[in-house]
Amino acid sequence: MRLIFRVFAYLRRYPWFAAGTLSCAIASTLLGLLYPRLTQFVIDDVIAGGRAESLPWACLGLAGAFFGRDLFNAARILLNNSFEQRVIFDLRDDLYATLQRLPSGFFDNRASGDLMTRIGEDVTSVERVLIDGIEGGVVAALQVAVAAALLVRMNADLALWAMAPAPAVLAGVIWYTTTAHRRYAVQRRAVSALNSLLLDNLQGIRLIKAFVRQETERGRFREHCERVRESSLQIMRAWALYSPSMSFVASAGIALVLFVGGRMAIASELTTGQLVAFILLAGFLYEPLSRLHGLNQLLQAGRAAARRVFDILDEAPEPDTSLPGEIARLPGRAAGRIEFRGVRFEYRSDLPVLHGIDLAVEPGQTVALVGPTGAGKSTIAGLLLRFYPHQVGEILLDGIDTRRIPLADLRSQIGFVTQEPLLFNGTIRENLLFGKPGAGDPALWAALESANAAPFVRALPDGLGTLVGERGVKLSVGEKQRITIARALLKDPPILVLDEATASVDTATERLIQSALDRLTASRTCLVIAHRLSTVLKADQIVVLEGGRVAERGRHEDLIRLGGRYARLWSMQDASHTIEEQWA
Repeated sequence: MRLIFRVFAYLRRYPWFAAGTLSCAIASTLLGLLYPRLTQFVIDDVIAGGRAESLPWACLGLAGAFFGRDLFNAARILLNNSFEQRVIFDLRDDLYATLQRLPSGFFDNRASGDLMTRIGEDVTSVERVLIDGIEGGVVAALQVAVAAALLVRMNADLALWAMAPAPAVLAGVIWYTTTAHRRYAVQRRAVSALNSLLLDNLQGIRLIKAFVRQETERGRFREHCERVRESSLQIMRAWALYSPSMSFVASAGIALVLFVGGRMAIASELTTGQLVAFILLAGFLYEPLSRLHGLNQLLQAGRAAARRVFDILDEAPEPDTSLPGEIARLPGRAAGRIEFRGVRFEYRSDLPVLHGIDLAVEPGQTVALVGPTGAGKSTIAGLLLRFYPHQVGEILLDGIDTRRIPLADLRSQIGFVTQEPLLFNGTIRENLLFGKPGAGDPALWAALESANAAPFVRALPDGLGTLVGERGVKLSVGEKQRITIARALLKDPPILVLDEATASVDTATERLIQSALDRLTASRTCLVIAHRLSTVLKADQIVVLEGGRVAERGRHEDLIRLGGRYARLWSMQDASHTIEEQWA
């Protein structure tokens, strides 16, 4: 129940909505309970007593009770839906905000489809427990209590007969409550796995078509659908046993009341009106019990969903600073001196990646990182941005340990251009403004000009308002890369990390991108992950990495004279291959 209590904490944000919803529900329930008493009055006093003049007033009173009941129901529905949507918004907002604060390593081990399921479907299930569970549970419990009290007041002996099935109902509730959460947990995992597969296949649909894997992927999709189907049927099989059984027990209680009450009426111990009112009240007693069974099902589904939601909310956020002591603030724009001192890093305890890296980059210098795949090039860039915490050593920016610098301050000083250009599903303008929110169109066009992207953007039907599609699918690789360079130019950072931006384009496009990069890197400290030899020639320093260690370092000419691994690589140079391919 701890999870459910945590979920209920969200109600405290909107006490007036909660109070209004419950008040309307309670008023509607109490007005509905006038029906048995007015029915008894009509049968015993009006019909049996021959008081015809009272019949219109009694019927008007009953119609008024029904009108009031439905009026309060309408108000409850309006309040309930407003309440519901606010809670859904808050839960999703908290969950997304938590995801934004989590370290990069968290996402390395989570499927995007699983996270989407938690934000979308699981939050909705949790919300239903919050709103429908509280309202329905309180109202149903109130109706049971009031109906039971009225039954006892009318006839205590007959009331005991009416409540005779209660132990069987309680046993059924205990069985379902103690077994259902496991079935719902299996179903939520199956749905999450299905969504993850679907997202992967939609993003990779061109690859699937290119490799003619449609039928294979359809088979995998069917397997996941089968798991969802089977886990859902497991839930429904249990519900098919539980719900009708409880309904039968309730109906048996009504039949028992009719039998015992009928004998009492024959013996003149009850009037006909009292018997009818008693049967109606017994229905009011058992009707909310069936609703409580439905709420129990809702509760078990909500428990499984809440556990998945709070698994995320309970994750430790990425620390803003990770060293004890005073926070270090950068004095405005950084000069751009970067230093690695004896940095060691491992993703797992059995998988060391960097072994004592020492590296110094002076302001305005360009340093190229060269080496085979797995040598640690991208890891160095990730550690500078504090995507991952290094275990040993220091990484300094302008002489300040980066672990003392607040993350927003640190990352605002660094621009990042990846080998695979990433654009969001929006317009070109929206993607550019990611680099500098609030920039006007003149600034956007200036950045596009510098990135050699303005000509093709002007040629597009909607210019800056052109939608680029998911991951920029409507643009070529070279066009996407020039947009990302323009985005970095808008940010205007003193430090730039480049994961070789020309590795996947043709020669003509490479020249356009390279000239844009020359403008971008001017007067900035640049850390370049080099994949092509054309990049390293202009570097102030080339660092050759092998096995997580610095094997060689120096300018191009110095390394050639050294005659080591880099020189051998240069002697085998082939512009059509990347450094990694030649290294192998």
